[in-house]
Amino acid sequence: CQQLFCLPSVPSSVTRPVLKQGEPSDRDIPVKAKRQRRVVGTPGQEMSLELVVWLEPSTSAQHEEIENLLVEDDQELIGDFSKAHLLPMVEGKDAGLKYISPGTLVAVLTGHFSSCIESSIVVDCRYPYEYEGGHVKGSVNLPLEQDVEEFLLEQPIMPLDASKRVILIFHCEFSVERGPRMCRFLRQKDRSCHQYPRLYYPELYVLKGGYREFFLQYPSHCEPRDYRPMEHVAFKEELRKFRGQSR
Repeated sequence: CQQLFCLPSVPSSVTRPVLKQGEPSDRDIPVKAKRQRRVVGTPGQEMSLELVVWLEPSTSAQHEEIENLLVEDDQELIGDFSKAHLLPMVEGKDAGLKYISPGTLVAVLTGHFSSCIESSIVVDCRYPYEYEGGHVKGSVNLPLEQDVEEFLLEQPIMPLDASKRVILIFHCEFSVERGPRMCRFLRQKDRSCHQYPRLYYPELYVLKGGYREFFLQYPSHCEPRDYRPMEHVAFKEELRKFRGQSR
């Protein structure tokens, strides 16, 4: 049996603890924690020994370990680890999210990925007055968490063709706060509905630069062809109201 204590220069008077028959070996339990203990040896002499305490990993720790291993193996797997992400991605602010460029969104909207995508939902997380002032054609306005739960989770959008995908693309004005936050919220709620790692929506993206950048590059794909900022002077009251509802 493998020894659990490292005792540099331990005198013969100190008994070395050993594993009893039936106790776990290194191959039985993958998680261990270390703790230091002071042991008295010969008179006037003290030594430190390293005590290894074996711990059963919690369910959440096991999930995290599986996810970490899979991420190390392939950085591009979707949320249920069944396949790689379809869309080309760009670097974004939040390393835990997957970002796409405005050009990639246009490619999705114009059918360049139609052989692989059955349904693509662009989720506009801006407030209604911003959406009404100009939005990506075909996008849905879901500014509140309850809107996301009602639209996406009460009756989940599932592909009829198992070989095709349903993808969601989130954005707000700049895709810095509201869009990424709502993307993380959906993933959290989706996880709670299933046994890990199953998901309704394993493939989520965030539009880098948000609606502002998309409108500047591709105004023809917006309706109306305009851009109303969140802090528009004519909508101060609406901004105050929706900020209060979002908290």
